[in-house]
Amino acid sequence: MSDRYDLVVIGAGPGGYIAAIRAAQLGLSVACIEKRSTLGGTCLNIGCIPSKALLDSSEYFALARTRFSAHGIKLGEVNLDLPTMLARKDKVVQGLTQGVEFLFKKNKIAWVRGTAQLAGQGKVAVKGTSDPATTLEAKAILLATGSEPLSIPALPFDGVNIVSSTEALAFEKVPQHLIVVGAGYVGLELGSVWSRLGAKVSVVEFLPRILPTTDAEIAALLQKSLVKQGLSFHLGTKVTGAAVQGGQVIVNAEREGKDVLFQGDKVLVSIGRRPLTAGLGLAEAGVIIDERTGQVRVDENLETNVPGVFAIGDLIAGPMLAHKAEEEGIAFAERRAGMKTHVNYNAIPSVIYTAPEVAAVGLTEEQARDSGRDIRVGKFPFSANARARCLDEAEGIVKVIADASTDRLLGVHIIGPRASDLIAEAVSVLEFGGSAEDIARTCHAHPTLSEALREAALAVDKRTLNA
Repeated sequence: MSDRYDLVVIGAGPGGYIAAIRAAQLGLSVACIEKRSTLGGTCLNIGCIPSKALLDSSEYFALARTRFSAHGIKLGEVNLDLPTMLARKDKVVQGLTQGVEFLFKKNKIAWVRGTAQLAGQGKVAVKGTSDPATTLEAKAILLATGSEPLSIPALPFDGVNIVSSTEALAFEKVPQHLIVVGAGYVGLELGSVWSRLGAKVSVVEFLPRILPTTDAEIAALLQKSLVKQGLSFHLGTKVTGAAVQGGQVIVNAEREGKDVLFQGDKVLVSIGRRPLTAGLGLAEAGVIIDERTGQVRVDENLETNVPGVFAIGDLIAGPMLAHKAEEEGIAFAERRAGMKTHVNYNAIPSVIYTAPEVAAVGLTEEQARDSGRDIRVGKFPFSANARARCLDEAEGIVKVIADASTDRLLGVHIIGPRASDLIAEAVSVLEFGGSAEDIARTCHAHPTLSEALREAALAVDKRTLNA
């Protein structure tokens, strides 16, 4: 294996492995350093993929218990086989990580196993885990190491009772009472999983609302739905301390100046993530890191202040989303090959895989109004959508926000069935600078869930047809 490359990528998550593949497609010699025994990073191994596998399995379990009978499907007692459910999750992960390994071989990307540290101009030292220590040389070095869960002093992780999302993906048994600290998407998704499987779930949030960056109306609708599913919310509540006693976690908190006490057998701390930069030797190399956020500073070409060292994904500013990292990885690789590319950060969708799902792109209604724009908003309920009624998933709405004077699409927000898939059409229209009228004039197949988006676009001009 040659120790000289056009590109060395540090980290094989969605941003890193996609950048490596695209660069190799464009004729660059590429090595990718990864300390895990499998490729795919946090997303494939302990994040996006295993959590979605559990979300789907737990939803099937809940549907079998509560809704199949209405479809004429009669079952006996429905029991949970948690080991089988977890084994299926692991099998999904294994298949996808092996798929990335195949793509590395197909594209002749050298996978160097070990931990990486910058070692001077154009050099990366690798301390091997299964391979011997070596130093790689490259014309460009791409940092793509992702992020790690944030902890709080009052609730230090112990990996057993007080856990991060990693451990919450693999509980050996369903908790009796799961306390989720943080009402962001990770906490709500994993709280939903264990609630469906029989746990009592209490969500404790410091802020006065859930999902603070989500459109407020959509967030309120999701909270209402999750309460009906059995989750309880304690907003405006600050955790001040905790103690583990006899396998139980006593969580002390404060709300409106009064002490509040929670007791459960598991506590999931999901208050956010921070860039994973430890051990990379960035300070020694002179790479500037923002003291407040811990993010690596880059210019419009994703290059740090150190020539030849670049960064993408969770390491830099912007939403910590796998697909955002992928887009940056592609843009970086294509620029290295001399192509002119860009990432439209205004057209990056976000998805929350609860039931109902939440998906969004562009400005929230609050952001649009705060910007001083004159806007028009169109809404359409899934309860009036034929396909949603057939699916027995008629909860939720589609919300379209457009500029009042130009009709240009500013944002789309969906809470409802398959919102994660439906948002793609809105992303395309937003990417090409389209209007609400463009969606309204596009023929959508009937009966489909996508018709709800068209109806919401029609509602911008107050001419909804089916509500």
